[in-house]
Amino acid sequence: MLNLIWIGFFLIAFITATIKLIFFGNTEIFADIMAALFSQSKAAFEIALGLTGVLSLWLGIMRVGEKSGFIQLLTQGLTPLFGRLMPDIPRNHPALGAIVMNISANALGLDNAATPLGIKAMQELQTLNPKPETASNAQILFLVINTSSVTLFPVTIFTYRTQLGALNPTDVFIPILIATYCSTLAGLLAVAWMQRINLLDKVVLAYLAGMTLLIGALLAYFTGLPKEDMLAQSALISNVVLFTLVVVFIAGALYKRINAYEAFVEGAKEGFQTAITIIPYLVAMLAAIGVFRASGALELLNDLMRYLAALFALDSRFIDALPTALIKPFSGSGARAMMIDTMKTLGADSFAGRLSCIIQGSTETTFYVLAVYFGAVGIKNIRHAAGCGIMADFAGVIASILICYWFFG
Repeated sequence: MLNLIWIGFFLIAFITATIKLIFFGNTEIFADIMAALFSQSKAAFEIALGLTGVLSLWLGIMRVGEKSGFIQLLTQGLTPLFGRLMPDIPRNHPALGAIVMNISANALGLDNAATPLGIKAMQELQTLNPKPETASNAQILFLVINTSSVTLFPVTIFTYRTQLGALNPTDVFIPILIATYCSTLAGLLAVAWMQRINLLDKVVLAYLAGMTLLIGALLAYFTGLPKEDMLAQSALISNVVLFTLVVVFIAGALYKRINAYEAFVEGAKEGFQTAITIIPYLVAMLAAIGVFRASGALELLNDLMRYLAALFALDSRFIDALPTALIKPFSGSGARAMMIDTMKTLGADSFAGRLSCIIQGSTETTFYVLAVYFGAVGIKNIRHAAGCGIMADFAGVIASILICYWFFG
């Protein structure tokens, strides 16, 4: 799918530019496209290089958290919930541990650990599947929760916002937390409806009520504040929570007598390698988006969506962030590049720049996850997995737009 998206950017840009040249006499259009192609390639390298320090910082911190046993603690806390949501899994089966470990790693932004754990969980679930080519209920629920992007610590988004000049890179933390709750809840409700899962079970209800009360408390607190105070309080709470988490990681390492400094350095070493690794992907996607924008195709698409928004008398500022939402279900790297392009073009602290970050943090690459996780175990009949995943994505995007207007509108 990513291949088709990438090729499509170039082909549509070429067709649009050709029409402008032949029918509108725009002789500069191809020069603009070539200039964008080279400038975006240069920008991709500069962005990736600038990410090295911040990536090293956060990867080092996350390694301390991993070594200190924070993931294991989170796993123990979530195991009773998933034991109820997936009654087909026998108690103490290794699938349950792998599922919770994967979701815990995803929640903390440990992508490198989350994917292999996810594949392992799907393989363990496949051992319980009576129809190996058809997705089981447990496999579908696990996948939809993954595609709904449970995000508690969106490290990469903070990193890109820092690199692109955001005054307060973490000011989207609370909005992302609320939006990802909405997408996850929508995905869970969709699967529960299809599979007749009893959400009124006292254990499940207790977990859902606890999470809902937390989000409700945030909503109630911020609703009563004037706009400027709301932004200031959101930034304060975000920074306090994030630094407290860092201190908890370090305290956990101290308690377990783990060398926190060495663990940090071990994780930080991955920062440079990660920054180097993403250069080809950033060059590929930013160059494609650059020619798509320079040709005027992106402007035409946005104008069409603005026209539709005007028909319903809607504020159109959210339109500039919609390309991120449209690409995200198909390609994580494509959506990331579109988010970067939006912040780079309009500003990291612009409405669209912040909204693209919130969308990026609240939804996931549904079709990519479907292909990787189900492909790893040879499942062909995915049943209602795609539909429920898309519902979660849609809920996340709508929630992101509304929350961004609430906080930054």
